Amino acid sequence: MSKVPRVKFNNGREIPIFGLGTWKSKPGEVRQAVKDAIDIGYRHIDCAHVYGNEKEVGEALKEKLAEGVVKREDIFVTSKLWNTFHRPDLVEGAIKKTLSDLGLQYVDLYLIHWPLGYKEEGQLFPTDAQGKIQFSNVDYVDTWKAMEAVAKKGLAKSIGLSNFNKRQIERILSIATIPPVTNQVECHPYLNQSKLIEFCKSKGITVTGYSPLGSPDRPWAKPEEPQLLDDAKLKELAQKYKKSPAQVLLRYQVQRGVVTIPKSVTKSRIQENISIFDFELSPEDVKYLDTFDCNGRFCPMTAGLGHQHHPFEHDEY
Repeated sequence: MSKVPRVKFNNGREIPIFGLGTWKSKPGEVRQAVKDAIDIGYRHIDCAHVYGNEKEVGEALKEKLAEGVVKREDIFVTSKLWNTFHRPDLVEGAIKKTLSDLGLQYVDLYLIHWPLGYKEEGQLFPTDAQGKIQFSNVDYVDTWKAMEAVAKKGLAKSIGLSNFNKRQIERILSIATIPPVTNQVECHPYLNQSKLIEFCKSKGITVTGYSPLGSPDRPWAKPEEPQLLDDAKLKELAQKYKKSPAQVLLRYQVQRGVVTIPKSVTKSRIQENISIFDFELSPEDVKYLDTFDCNGRFCPMTAGLGHQHHPFEHDEY
């Protein structure tokens, strides 16, 4: 397998451009998936406290480190601060819980998972009697100050954002003493994020793309919604390159310089997903894939609608 290229952050550190996503990986599956991925050659694992599986990811890492397959410095691990821990006094406890679950001294990257806070010190999804999410009024710029503090303590080597829009990133940059290294957002041809990518690039911020295959297993998918992997135009392109539709989608992101983290727990898919460094899409075909854009957001964060910091409700990008 060709070595996965790395992307340089604005702080000089590097991230493998390709990694394994662990969102929606069920308990009992993710441990094996992470072990398979490391054996196959993945060196970047994307996690989050809210996924509820960091302990299992930690067990897999521990096994692979003990076997000597990898050293800690070979592996890039990302985690994310959940919405109920935005209050500045809760941030350090949250990252320490993640580190304890993962069995690590530090994470390579720690992100604010969403710009909107939920009510603290209760459930991860705190709801009122009507089942509506209860919000916190903590401002994410105050959360960022606490993120900088955990970075200074060495608990995270780099810090960044996830699901932030242009205006929200500008607010962070206006107060940051440590600028964010990346913004992790949904990204695929139906939502190609070209404006946001261009903006982030102009500020020295990399973009990490989640759901690069269109998140076909998202729990809220409706039967009538389009499946990106079934797109006839995409299938045609895949035939041209003698690759799978998934490989074309992943190659598309990597060629655009987007750090890409497809999730899978199936060994053959984990292998197939990373086998994208032996071909290249023509510039014309990258442009063609760009034309699929229809602002087709598969992860609209409907639970947070009405929150003053909802990233997708009012902004252009």
